[in-house]
Amino acid sequence: MKKTFVVSLLTAGIYLNAQSVGNSPYAAYGIGDVKYDNTVEINSMGGVSTAYIWDFNNSFNFRNPAANTNLELATIKVEGTNENNFYKTDYNNTSVTKHSNYLSNIAIAMPLSKKVKFGLGFQPYSSKQYEILRTSTNADTGTIEGHKYTGKGTLNTIQAALGYQITPSFALGIRTNFYFGKLYDLEEVTFSDAELLSGYENSNKIKSFNFTLGTTYQKKFINDHKLTVGATYTFGTTGQMESTYTNSTYYKGVGDVKGYETIIDQLETKDKKFLPQEFSIGLGYGHETKWFVGTQLDYKNGENFNFLGQTLAYQNSYKISAGGWILPNYNNFRNYFSRVTYRYGAYYQKGALNLAGQNINRFAVTGGVTLPFQKSSVTRMNSVDLGLEIGKTGTLTNNLIQQNFINLRIGINFADKWFAKRLYN
Repeated sequence: MKKTFVVSLLTAGIYLNAQSVGNSPYAAYGIGDVKYDNTVEINSMGGVSTAYIWDFNNSFNFRNPAANTNLELATIKVEGTNENNFYKTDYNNTSVTKHSNYLSNIAIAMPLSKKVKFGLGFQPYSSKQYEILRTSTNADTGTIEGHKYTGKGTLNTIQAALGYQITPSFALGIRTNFYFGKLYDLEEVTFSDAELLSGYENSNKIKSFNFTLGTTYQKKFINDHKLTVGATYTFGTTGQMESTYTNSTYYKGVGDVKGYETIIDQLETKDKKFLPQEFSIGLGYGHETKWFVGTQLDYKNGENFNFLGQTLAYQNSYKISAGGWILPNYNNFRNYFSRVTYRYGAYYQKGALNLAGQNINRFAVTGGVTLPFQKSSVTRMNSVDLGLEIGKTGTLTNNLIQQNFINLRIGINFADKWFAKRLYN
């Protein structure tokens, strides 16, 4: 395979197929386009979560399982995401627009006791769904060479989290994620004067898990102000990713069925460290039931990964986030908008990928609202969450691709007290 593959993939003319979960051409690398931990309320605050303890009793923080001291109701949350991506590259002055919709989160949480809180959830972790075509003509022979890059598959996660309040100020928590799914990448090379195609295929089957430890410390002051400090540490994955790389030649029949396939090279590998270690630290300050502002730093170790017969590398990366919320007056039932929670935030992420000498970084501003149901009270806070994220990924430098995006998120949160003992028969 040509050594220039990494650059040529992203400097190609782009064709993206129909609606899907994964949209970015950068999803071709590694485990794809990461969708995990994009819950509406946290995403609307720029991703601030490590030192975020919700003042009320109806929401569970999976990002830091220690930050759930106030959860008193059983909650069910269902969320969906609408992504709108606008791609541009200076290579042939190409631009593409793509949209997608997908279910992004299902979660249930409840207090097991006054000090112990539990949550169980499902999310897509990452996805691949791309199709890129590049053609070139040899000036001397007139031979047309075509490269078609295809990727598909989804990696999902089931997460279980447990938090324990050791003292009124200090808490510990643990979360485990089970990852499962299949990811597939294929490069097909054709020549106008040859009958056979050359195919380079990489297939990954994943069953693995990891753990996150979390802690929070919250100091409350007599004027209803509070200071929160939080930290999490995620261990690298244990389990297994089975990868099969195949180099073969074949005819392409009806329905893209391979005919007369000849295996030139095949390699099977097993990797236990496809997701790296991660550390997060956060700081927050607020006024009880009025407002909150926080910031945090996430740091992730780099890892090597195999891609179409080549070893590529993720660099060490970090993300800086800031955001918060404002609630005018949750007791004002004469003015509905006084009971709406308004969220805001922004983040900058130094990307793990470096292509053509450029870091694939990401920046966005975010906002959102939590709309309580008309008859919702502070003890039964059912709500609809709306979120907006506007930003960009990548760069136009060196004929790479810049991805501008506008993402919309919606979630419904039902909260009630389950298993309550009746006072009267």
